[in-house]
Amino acid sequence: MNVERKTLVLQNRRISIQMELLADQLVAQKGLTAAQANMLFFILGHSGEGTSLTEIHNEFGFSKAALCRILKYLRQNGYVRAVPCVGDERRKLLFGTDKGVQVETFLQNAVSAACDQAYQGFSDEELQELDRLQKKMMQNLSEHTGDQRAKRSEHCEESPTTVKTV
Repeated sequence: MNVERKTLVLQNRRISIQMELLADQLVAQKGLTAAQANMLFFILGHSGEGTSLTEIHNEFGFSKAALCRILKYLRQNGYVRAVPCVGDERRKLLFGTDKGVQVETFLQNAVSAACDQAYQGFSDEELQELDRLQKKMMQNLSEHTGDQRAKRSEHCEESPTTVKTV
């Protein structure tokens, strides 16, 4: 059986879009989008030491302008606070607020629901193989784009069923 690579690329794009739509529906109850929830997860995960917009940009690869819009929403709605960095007043460190922490469990449940829906009927072996193949594809692409995130994901110990992606 010959599988067209172009078809695989289109299917991957459709899967990504469908996951985003499902995640948007699941987190809408809290007035968030999937992109906002992802950024909030990242910030909450770094609340001990704080994180910066540059670190978020390096993690997700979105433009800083797009990230600024998301961050503005999160700050205006009380999920995140920014604190000037000691030694560099121009740099701001981002921390989750009490409100952000309060929605974390809800968001984790939404992530679980999205993953349960997407991976319904997959065996553990199939999930491991999918994880391996996705990492291989990201590695192939990173060699041509210079994107270092794929290289970091090779060392990630999370399986596709536990990754915090909303």
